[in-house]
Amino acid sequence: MSTAVPLVEVRDLVKHFPLGGGLFGRAAAAVRAVDGVSFTIRAGETLGLVGESGCGKSTLGRLVLRLVEPTAGDVRFGGRSLLGLAAGELRALRRRMQIVFQDPYGSLNPRMRVAGIVGEGLAIHRLGTRAQRAARVRELLHLVGLPAEAAERYPHEFSGGQRQRIGIARALAVEPSFIVADEAVSALDVSIQAQILNLLRDLQGRLGLTLLFISHDLRVVEHLSDRVAIMYLGRIVEIGPRERVYADPRHPYTRALLSAVPVVDPGARHERTILPGELPSPLAPPPGCPFHPRCRYAEPACRQVQPVLQQGRSGRAVACHVFPADDAPGGTGPPAVQR
Repeated sequence: MSTAVPLVEVRDLVKHFPLGGGLFGRAAAAVRAVDGVSFTIRAGETLGLVGESGCGKSTLGRLVLRLVEPTAGDVRFGGRSLLGLAAGELRALRRRMQIVFQDPYGSLNPRMRVAGIVGEGLAIHRLGTRAQRAARVRELLHLVGLPAEAAERYPHEFSGGQRQRIGIARALAVEPSFIVADEAVSALDVSIQAQILNLLRDLQGRLGLTLLFISHDLRVVEHLSDRVAIMYLGRIVEIGPRERVYADPRHPYTRALLSAVPVVDPGARHERTILPGELPSPLAPPPGCPFHPRCRYAEPACRQVQPVLQQGRSGRAVACHVFPADDAPGGTGPPAVQR
């Protein structure tokens, strides 16, 4: 799966949302939604992005697609910087980058038939004749497991899982190579979640898709992802191959998240890590390591110096003074996680 140039490359990405009310109209403060994030995604790979609500992961997904303009940093797609593109160039490139939204109800126009919803991208990019677009819509509906006659119906006539299939078909219409799935199954029942996850995995294999899969549910991410990135208060604190992150988490926040995952075997020993306090406000993040107020392993350096994301030889990177990457200098590692 490796390529010389990653399909998606994010460099030091920052997004601060200013709040008004200052002197002479200047911003009195800013919400630090994304605060210096870097990662790459190889072609054909799925990167799972995990974190609590409010950590900035959905904003990061929109920044990667340039649906939101960054405060600083860069996003490169296929080696080209998205931030340097003119409007026409960006519009043409959007054929290769699409998004599946969280809400299968609010993301579909209730006044449009499914044929119009799924075929809208084809019309915008002027792909094919009207007859060819209609045929393409029927093909896409079949691809996501819906009958051809669904094209003439309205969104309110479908269940939540069926609506999400329509959203996936819409994202696939213009033949993208990269898709951001933003909490794409979180609003669905567990049994329906499994169906949609299996559909995404099947589509990825058949179409060669690259995915950024955003979720707060580590069980879901484990099912679909090749690598996993853990996000806390606008920053990535751990990223690496799925097997290593789940079997031997390094960052204390990753350990706490994994300890909250339900265990299938009721007789298995399972120690839950309860984090004290609340997620700090992105308006005023703590100095040093943003996780230190909730971390039982915190040392004096954690309160003063922000740790950098340090990568070990195994490909895993961790931002922690106490427990750096497993094969990086100076790290012994926290106690083993009981799962």
